[in-house]
Amino acid sequence: MCIRDRSRGALLGLVPSLALELAPRSIRVNAVSPGAIATPIWTRLGMSVEAAEAAMGGRIPLGRLGTADEVAELVAFLGSPRAAYLTGENIIIGGGAGLSA
Repeated sequence: MCIRDRSRGALLGLVPSLALELAPRSIRVNAVSPGAIATPIWTRLGMSVEAAEAAMGGRIPLGRLGTADEVAELVAFLGSPRAAYLTGENIIIGGGAGLSA
């Protein structure tokens, strides 16, 4: 297990604890876990976004990488009054990649 995985696990463990502690003050705490997102990181890794999508699309039920705008829309929703009853959750935005076939 790499340090990034341990850090992610620690954060996901912290979310429900903080949500419980802060709920009486009407403060909501949620986590957003993006899957494969079309960003410039692919270029830095030596792969175009198109090549990454071609390589990974078959493992993602929606058949494509997500976009930064889609993640931003989720974060905006979580900060809006429409998500007023949502706290202590980890929302995975990954096109269904974590689903078993």
